[in-house]
Amino acid sequence: MKMFRQAKRRTAGRRNFELSKAATIYQSYGRNLYGSRLSFYDIPPLEEITLEEFETWAIDRLKVLIEIESCLARLKLVRDIEVTIKPLLLKYLPLSPGTNESQVYEERKKDHYSHFILRLVFCRTEELRKKFIKNETVLFKVRYNMLQPKEQHAFVESYHDKLPWKYISTEEKMEMFDELYDATGLIIKNNLTIDGGEPLSNDYIKQHIKLKENFIKLPFEKVPGLVSSRSIYLKQGYAYIPTTLQLNLLAVEYQEILTKTLLKTFQSLPRLEEDDRVLPLLNNLSRNFSNMQYDAQQYGQDSGLASDITAASVLQPAINQHFPMCASHLQKSLVHQSHLKFQGRQQLGLFLKGIGMNVDEALKYWSYQFTKGSSSLTVEKFNKEYKYNIRHNYGLEGSRTNYRPWDCATILSKPKPGKGESHGCPYRDLNMDALVDNLNDMGIVDQQEINGVIDDVGRREYTVACTRVFELTHKKQLATSKQSDEGMHINHPNLYFDRSRQLERVDAK
Repeated sequence: MKMFRQAKRRTAGRRNFELSKAATIYQSYGRNLYGSRLSFYDIPPLEEITLEEFETWAIDRLKVLIEIESCLARLKLVRDIEVTIKPLLLKYLPLSPGTNESQVYEERKKDHYSHFILRLVFCRTEELRKKFIKNETVLFKVRYNMLQPKEQHAFVESYHDKLPWKYISTEEKMEMFDELYDATGLIIKNNLTIDGGEPLSNDYIKQHIKLKENFIKLPFEKVPGLVSSRSIYLKQGYAYIPTTLQLNLLAVEYQEILTKTLLKTFQSLPRLEEDDRVLPLLNNLSRNFSNMQYDAQQYGQDSGLASDITAASVLQPAINQHFPMCASHLQKSLVHQSHLKFQGRQQLGLFLKGIGMNVDEALKYWSYQFTKGSSSLTVEKFNKEYKYNIRHNYGLEGSRTNYRPWDCATILSKPKPGKGESHGCPYRDLNMDALVDNLNDMGIVDQQEINGVIDDVGRREYTVACTRVFELTHKKQLATSKQSDEGMHINHPNLYFDRSRQLERVDAK
């Protein structure tokens, strides 16, 4: 399918792409359209793709942008974000520098189309546009840093007619070498030593500038901030900027381009109303920005960690220490009250199912908790009133639907808990004293760390708060872990549990 439903014949209110100027320009590029691994996305896609590709490609890019947003919310620097999302880029949006022409073309086509599909999702309000621009700009910076210097140079040169600067030649660089070194040597030195290690000598910096550093020149009025901070060399109205400072300038250009094109995309949205295939997909993507499917094939039930999940073991610290706060709070309420209301039973029951509790153990678990101690509920009454619902969740009754555990988006979409209810998200629903008590129970007692969680809650970034808690409670394991999902955003209670158990397993080796 094309980005919009288009008729081959001329019809009122519809454009004929076969005759459009955009189509002619697009076709003239051919496979050279993807000559670089980096792009300003200034040429719209017009080829046909399937509905499945349309949705899958958009979701894959969303997963990367969600991770970036989580990192930004936790005030991570671009360098740290790069470490976190590199594995995700390799998995969902790879851009190979290799020589396999077919593979390279398909990867870059997916990247191209997924960006434009998400423009349709995020162009609708100013808030969504700002979110998209912010996250896409960080993605642009990360990808630029992943390029080889030759690729960076070629990318800038490919936009020579649109960017207000150009690279100077090696001869020109050497003619003003002393001035460039005096003006920018310290900045280059600080950038090269940012990862620690022995301070670099001045001779090393000079050699680096001669052999590796590329400078661009542009009118000085384009960079007033760098001029006022005396960070660059000025000559005859031009500013000379080293590689170290070029990325921020590129990012500004990219933001300006994206801001304009998102507004144009928003103006085009009315034409989508005639396409009954695309609009539902876009609405679904918009509603489920942070609701990515929990991948049970990567975690949990298929990881070899689920065989010890029984009615008895989930009550023991060896297992429930891996529970996220929502599941822990529900289980504590169940043990204390010998009962949970429907929403709580659903949330906890499906979570336990997701971590590997089979239906027989689930019946034992709920039956014991509901009938233990001074409870007036008998086993017979429990079987009559609750057994069917438990089996139903496992797809053994009624419509035989095999229900999935609730993700964070689903939990947050449910009504807030009323009196006597324990379901929901503790970061949203608990009062501050109760939240701090729960954090203390999880081992978080440092006031600065607690304040960081409270700040996330104050911004209504509940999954960011949960991710922060995971990182605080797994400091030791994360420091030594080499897992590719080390910095992954927590958007599912079962993901929290399974990552925690995996880290424990790795730490024990």
